[in-house]
Amino acid sequence: MESVTSAGVKVTMLLCDAAQVADGKLYILGGGWSITGPDPVPSAVALKLEVDWTEADIAHHWELFLEDADGRPVLVETPDGHHPVEVRGEFSVAKPPGIPEGSPIDVALAVNLGPIPLAPGTRYNWRLMIDGNSLPGASLGFTTRPRPEEP
Repeated sequence: MESVTSAGVKVTMLLCDAAQVADGKLYILGGGWSITGPDPVPSAVALKLEVDWTEADIAHHWELFLEDADGRPVLVETPDGHHPVEVRGEFSVAKPPGIPEGSPIDVALAVNLGPIPLAPGTRYNWRLMIDGNSLPGASLGFTTRPRPEEP
């Protein structure tokens, strides 16, 4: 799990098997891992954003990129050719009535992914950007297990 702050948004990220947002809350299944595979399995990135009061009513764009250990985009084969593994979205928050001025406002995001074919015995990283800004430390690293050697 990683927490960082930038441009009025504090980010907490967690790798998990699955995540869901309901009633503003983040529900996490199988959370907190950093080793997976070697076979592809579904996974998710759970994001809790704490938006500064001054950032309320402003639209924000977020992007999540899967990169290899050298920071290069991870490409997967699709019917249209090789494409990087990327997810994008938007969020904005309103100032909740009755909440004291200056209070941070929570935003929960769940990014569920199908099985991604990744090389065994390799290090990867999910990197988050908000409004085009790369947030220092807003990343989650994980490793795929090597394939067992055949006897």
